[in-house]
Amino acid sequence: MQEIGRNVGLVRRDRLAREAEEAALSPSATRSTASRGRERDEEPDEYRTAFERDRDRIIHSKAFRRLKHKTQVFLNPEGDHFVTRLTHTMQVTQVARSLAAALSLNEPLAEAIALGHDVGHSPFGHTGEEALSPYFAPAEWHHAAQSVRIFEVLEDLNLTWEVRDGIRAHSWKIDPPPITPEAFCVRFADRIAYLAHDALDALRAGVLEEAEFPTAVRDRFGEPGRAWVGSMIGAVVDESLRTGAVRMDGPTLAVMNELRDFMFARVYQAEEQLRQQRRAIGVIRDLMDWHLDHPDEIPITYRQVDASPQTQAADYIAGMTDRFALATHDRLFPVAPEDGGR
Repeated sequence: MQEIGRNVGLVRRDRLAREAEEAALSPSATRSTASRGRERDEEPDEYRTAFERDRDRIIHSKAFRRLKHKTQVFLNPEGDHFVTRLTHTMQVTQVARSLAAALSLNEPLAEAIALGHDVGHSPFGHTGEEALSPYFAPAEWHHAAQSVRIFEVLEDLNLTWEVRDGIRAHSWKIDPPPITPEAFCVRFADRIAYLAHDALDALRAGVLEEAEFPTAVRDRFGEPGRAWVGSMIGAVVDESLRTGAVRMDGPTLAVMNELRDFMFARVYQAEEQLRQQRRAIGVIRDLMDWHLDHPDEIPITYRQVDASPQTQAADYIAGMTDRFALATHDRLFPVAPEDGGR
């Protein structure tokens, strides 16, 4: 009998083979064999490297699944084609892998960081950070730290140090910055993805018209959408190869920042968007106050004995999807019917 997998055009590629292939990566790339490891030692997988294993754990986590019903920018959009937190995450992952591949970095590490970077987001996008931060003053509540907390505490996946560090510092406002070049790929990928797809959503929603984008943006990046993504990826790859570190050239970065400022002024902080955000903040704070007054109503999986009451409530509420948060709010704060419900 012919041995299975032999002489049928297939070759076994196990973990040892994959780890050996990492020798061909760029000198600054992160090797899975050089990882700082996990909090708890584990037997290596037969086929997957440590970073591939982390990627798969994140994909199968409950927090990752909830991203499909969390808002990116537009709250409860009625159309089927608006970006959600899940589709944003997939787009960030694609851009991060493109950058890592072009620079001969560790693609599975970049992929794992990108897939896990936003699982800590509360319902209603970045609005949740504004809503929750007063409960943790003088510190801020930030989704990146919550993402790490999910993978370390709420769904303890025992991820490698490099993946957790990349998730911790995927946002440009976080200091210290991440250690690995793959995490810097995710930093750029996050910004490239959200600027490109949020612009398309704004066009689709009628908030913007293409001619309104700054001239420098249209001249440098082309039409909104795939042209923008390709132009920004190319700029990062060219400058990174020139300098030996993951970065974007100054002139292109200035145009990207001009686009970001424009999107904040015309989309993220537009009056209608702010009106929706104020409503979302009210919903989240109502839920926080109610669960602080009724801690026994927090599910047992979110009641960590070593955590403060504020942290336990925030763990639960930040994990809610948009629609679950709204449904819970409607249940806890019903609107009295007028005229006897007639």
